[in-house]
Amino acid sequence: MTENASAPRLVRTGIAPWLSVSDAPSAVDYYKAAFGAVERYRLEDDTHRVVVAQLAIDQADFWLQEDPDSTPGAGGGSIRMILTVDDPESVFRQAVAAGATAIAPVSDGHGWRIGRLVDPFGHHWEVGKPLTGPPGS
Repeated sequence: MTENASAPRLVRTGIAPWLSVSDAPSAVDYYKAAFGAVERYRLEDDTHRVVVAQLAIDQADFWLQEDPDSTPGAGGGSIRMILTVDDPESVFRQAVAAGATAIAPVSDGHGWRIGRLVDPFGHHWEVGKPLTGPPGS
């Protein structure tokens, strides 16, 4: 089989959350400090203020967009992020130190070691890891 140079490139299928925030530059700074996120893409307005950014925590991508009217709400809005990490206690403490509010401390329950927090922009995050591997592992 020969490779066709004009064939479309295959793209890995994935889903990445897109968060609306009232202050995108502050949100980028927070996610870097709280979770060690790295910036993969940035779109700025005419004043060089970030309005859209793609961030990644390890290989987990997510996007944020500045929306001055964004109000996810104290109840967590319509999205809750689940961040799976090797050391939930450390990441949880780092997020709180960067400005998050702890909702539920890291503890064991329902097969997970997990805690819940709300970031300064109103988005709820569960930070944890499964207590056992996937079936068959």
